[in-house]
Amino acid sequence: MNILISGVGGPTPKNIARSIKISRYAHEAKLFGTELNPLKYGLYEKDLYEKTAITPHASKACYWESIEGFINQNDITCAIVQPEQEVLAWAKHKREGGSWPCKALIPDYDVVKVLVNKGRMTEMLKDSGFVPKSLIFSPKELHIEELEAKFDYPFWVRSTCGSSGLASLKVTSRESLETWLNLNGAIDEFIASTYLPGRNLACKLLFHRGELLRAACGERVNYIMANTAPSKITGNTAYGRLLNEPKVVAFAAEVLELVFQKTGAEKHGFFTVDIKEDEYGKPFITEINVRMVAFNLSFAQGGANFSEDILQLLQDEEGFDRSFKIYEFKPGTIFLRDVDSEPILMNESQIKSPFIDV
Repeated sequence: MNILISGVGGPTPKNIARSIKISRYAHEAKLFGTELNPLKYGLYEKDLYEKTAITPHASKACYWESIEGFINQNDITCAIVQPEQEVLAWAKHKREGGSWPCKALIPDYDVVKVLVNKGRMTEMLKDSGFVPKSLIFSPKELHIEELEAKFDYPFWVRSTCGSSGLASLKVTSRESLETWLNLNGAIDEFIASTYLPGRNLACKLLFHRGELLRAACGERVNYIMANTAPSKITGNTAYGRLLNEPKVVAFAAEVLELVFQKTGAEKHGFFTVDIKEDEYGKPFITEINVRMVAFNLSFAQGGANFSEDILQLLQDEEGFDRSFKIYEFKPGTIFLRDVDSEPILMNESQIKSPFIDV
């Protein structure tokens, strides 16, 4: 089985590759990778990939000729498409009547085009009670008084597009907002939202041909290199928990059911639903990714190997159990991650006590 993983320069594809290496396909799968940036480390990981190649951005007219050529030359049977702009391109290609050069699990275009933009997603769900109070604004047309009339300090701002907490900040004053917008002058659109101080959760949901088949959830506690970002959010979790919380799964599934209903799209694709709780533990959706996120390997190590599930579905394997399953983990399971290192799974009780100078 020859498998393409796109965007191999990022941490998420790297961990997808590693999760396949510990799956039932470990011995038969040969992995191939594509990437935009020739300086990305993942392009040169020969222990993971048989072959890698540079491809143009998915928005370029030459993208399809390039990606189809690579897939055909290497007899690729399945693709796990990761960068959101590529997911959007694959969904659009199919919508416009094109055929994919190999099998892939891609949501409907109408779903993808909404979810890749946090502003569009929030606008769609604004009357549902599922998203926090929010306001989308352009820094070039900003009336700070409008923001101050809608939100008490502190509130949260971030870019409507992009990942890894792009341009996110807990705004504590008018001065801090003005400074932040000046520092991020290249960003055309922001979203401001009520600040939510509770848990930062992620729920993974796998849909296939109209059915919800697999789910799991976890908590992001803190982030790798958090001190490099004013918000302390870099998009790469350093310490997190694998959770057994069916209510979180039910909430995330309810939100996606509404998205499918509003778009008229088939329930299909893999999604990571980001949830933030308020001070009372009430959950709100902050974004929905149309892909996996970087700590997918930690889930796989805990028994929730979504890469394996997706490959089984793409191969139409008869033995795949299509009954709905929420993955369960040993109580107290946590994961620790660092740059260039594989995650460590352990029980929270095993965390060493801090040194106390008496």
